[in-house]
Amino acid sequence: MTVRLRRVYDDPSPDDGKRVLVDRLWPRGLSKEEANVDEWVKDVAPSGELRIWYGHDPAKFEDFRHRYRAELADPVRRSALDRLGELAEDGPMTLLTATRDFEHSHAAIIAELLGESGSAGKNHVEDSRRA
Repeated sequence: MTVRLRRVYDDPSPDDGKRVLVDRLWPRGLSKEEANVDEWVKDVAPSGELRIWYGHDPAKFEDFRHRYRAELADPVRRSALDRLGELAEDGPMTLLTATRDFEHSHAAIIAELLGESGSAGKNHVEDSRRA
């Protein structure tokens, strides 16, 4: 299982595989054609309340991770996360987000969870900025 993280504003890459947007809101200033998204799984995104509380403050990230993982137990979010797992099993997948800081984002937590749920030794999660 290969899961990559990229900004939705970046040009698509041949290595992307399935391109999946995981933000609740559609990215500003980007048409659906420009985004080149295969699927939009917005139900996996954190709640508006959690997103506002977090405010992308890296100092709050560990608490955000804990709270977000708790939110993912909600049946609708769990189903969306399961859908991402199914997509990842079919081949390479790139999680797309509008955030600039992948390391401290919900997309990084999703990739982490997908890595935990896959078969040991077959998971590979990478940040496209490092690839």
